[in-house]
Amino acid sequence: MLVGGLFASLGMILASFATSIIHIYLCTGVITGLGLALNFQPSLIMLNRYFSEKRPLANGLAAAGSPVALCCLSPLGQVLQYKYSWRGGFLILGGILLNCCACGALMRPLISPKKVNTPVNENTNDDTKPKFKLLDLSVFRDCGFVIYTVAASIMVLGLFVPPVFVVSYAKELGNEDTKSALLLTILGFIDIFARPTCGIIAGLKWVRPRCVYLFSFALLCNGITDLVGSMSKDYGSLVVFCIFFGISYGMVGALQFEVLMAVVGTEKFSSAIGLVLLLEAIAVLVGPPFAGRLLDYTKNYMYVFLLAGSEVVMSALVLAICNFLFIKKKPETPEATAEGGVTEVNNQSSNSSTEDPHKANGNSEKPKDSVELRPENVRLIHQRRKHSLKKKMGRTLLVFQKLTHERI
Repeated sequence: MLVGGLFASLGMILASFATSIIHIYLCTGVITGLGLALNFQPSLIMLNRYFSEKRPLANGLAAAGSPVALCCLSPLGQVLQYKYSWRGGFLILGGILLNCCACGALMRPLISPKKVNTPVNENTNDDTKPKFKLLDLSVFRDCGFVIYTVAASIMVLGLFVPPVFVVSYAKELGNEDTKSALLLTILGFIDIFARPTCGIIAGLKWVRPRCVYLFSFALLCNGITDLVGSMSKDYGSLVVFCIFFGISYGMVGALQFEVLMAVVGTEKFSSAIGLVLLLEAIAVLVGPPFAGRLLDYTKNYMYVFLLAGSEVVMSALVLAICNFLFIKKKPETPEATAEGGVTEVNNQSSNSSTEDPHKANGNSEKPKDSVELRPENVRLIHQRRKHSLKKKMGRTLLVFQKLTHERI
C-alpha cells in the first residue's frame, strides 16, 4: 500500500505538467490506476484477516469511504478548477493521495512473524518442498466462485454506467453545470449511509448464511432502478432516481466482497479477489464505452439506462438461480455461521482432489484425533488452548502463593 500510494500520487502530479491528452491518459489512467489497484486489494485482504464475526459491518464501514469521495470530489473538482486551474487541481489531488501511504503504514499484521531455525537436510528432494504460488488458480474448481465471477462480470457491464452519464443527462435537460453535478453529491450522500446499514443487516445470524441472496436482491433493486430511471424527464425525477440508486448501489458495494469471502473462504480470498477484479476490469473496459457508443448512435439517454438496467438484472438472476440450483447448503454449525460460510461445492473434481489420505492408503477409517483444519476450526482450537493455559497458570499461581505463605 505504501508503494501504491506513491504511484497514485506520482500519476496525479505528473498529470499537472501534461502537454497532451495522451499524457493525461498515461499519468492518471496507468500510473494512478496502478497505484490505486495496489491499495485496493491489500485493504480488502487485511479486513478479512482483522475481522471475523463483525466482518460484514467492517466491510460496510470500509466501503463507505468510496461514496464519501464521490460526494466530495465532484464539487471539490469544480472549486479546484475554478481557483487553481486544472493543473493546480491535479497537483492538489496528488498531495491528497499521499495519505494512502499513511493508511498503509497503519496496517500491521496481527501477530508478528517469528523466525524458526530449521535444520537443513541436503538429501531432501526439491519435489517435497512447499512451492510458493503467486496465484492460486484452483479457485476455478469451486462452482460457487465460478457463478460469482460470471455474475460479477455481467454486473459491472452496467453498474457504473448511470453515475457516468447522469450528470450529462441532467445537462441535456437544460440544467446548470453546478446543479447537474449536485446529483452525484446526492447519490454519494445516500450511499454513505446505505453501506454501513446493509453491513449491519448482513451480519445478522439469520441473514449471514444467506447473504448471497441478499446480494442478488440488491442487484435486482439496482437494475430495476435503472430501468425506471430511464423515463426521467426533469430534474426532480433525476433526484429521485439518484436517491434510490444510491440505496441499491450502497447495498451492492457493502455485499460484493463479503459474499466472495463467504464463498471461497479465508485462505483463497487473496487469489480469488485478484482474479475477480481482473475479469471485472475487462468488463468495465467494455460496458461504459459501449454505452457511450449507443448514446452517439441513438442520441437518447433512455436506451443507455435501459441497457445498464438489463445487464444488472441479468447478473442478479444468474447469481440467485445458479446458487439455488447448483450449490448445496452447508450444515449449520456455530463456527460456520460465525465465519459466514454459505455454500458447499457440488463438484466431483474438487472433492476427489481433497480426499482423505487415509482412504487413499486403503484405510477407510480416520484416526480418532484427526481434525479438519479449516480456518474456523483452527480458531476454535486456539481459543480452547488459551482457555486451558489460563486455567493452568491460575493453578500454578495458587500453588506458588501457598508455598510462599508456608515458608513465611
